Amino acid sequence: MPAELLSLIVPVYNEAANFPNLVREVERHVPLPFTLNVVYDFDADTTVPVAREFAASRPWLRLVKNRGKGVVGALRTGFEVVGAGPALVVMADLSDDLSSIPAMLDLYRVGARIVCPSRYCPGGRQIGGPWLKKTLSRLAGISLNMLLRFPTRDATNNFRLYDAALVNELPIESEGGFKLALELTAKAFRRGVRIAELPTTWRDRVAGDSRFKFRKWLPKYAYWYGYACLAGFERKLGLVPPMDVASSVSKAEPRSPRRTA
Repeated sequence: MPAELLSLIVPVYNEAANFPNLVREVERHVPLPFTLNVVYDFDADTTVPVAREFAASRPWLRLVKNRGKGVVGALRTGFEVVGAGPALVVMADLSDDLSSIPAMLDLYRVGARIVCPSRYCPGGRQIGGPWLKKTLSRLAGISLNMLLRFPTRDATNNFRLYDAALVNELPIESEGGFKLALELTAKAFRRGVRIAELPTTWRDRVAGDSRFKFRKWLPKYAYWYGYACLAGFERKLGLVPPMDVASSVSKAEPRSPRRTA
């Protein structure tokens, strides 16, 4: 039986400067076959003409108009378009280490329905980024993991592989910002869904402007942190289904991408 097709979901907002390098990184690290869904908000986005030029010679690259608004609308649109199978959220700013994708797919194919690359597990790293933001992110993830056995030490990293059918079953409540990864993983944790972790390296963007608004979105991150805490306490009391545990990976073996026609 052939493996399910990997779909990448990339929300973009004026990423013309980064997009050519993103395509090169995808071609370097992601084994064929796959699709790359570039989700944009408006036709004047600077990414659109660049992406269309690349798509002319790459049938796996598709442009998708956001059916909602903002990054959450783009991700919701992407998951709806994909429908089922492995769906990988990738940011266009080149912060994510795409070399870990083959190992992520391996974990998905042995039963994990969410695979979480982690900056904070053994072997993971974070290079750059605002000190306060990364400190709070680290504290949130590690505290959930240590106190409540949340299955990843990096609760807020949006670079994440999901089973698209699972995401489409969950009601997405987030309306803005980048907290969707925490929401979806916390809800899956409460359901007892199998979740795996492996190390990754995250690098701060080198081109373009970040749309992350720390003060505006911090209270909403706190809400989903509280939800994850509640799920952990419910689990301790036996009030929710038992966890289908996937072994966390502390060190991913290096692999060369396999490319097939």
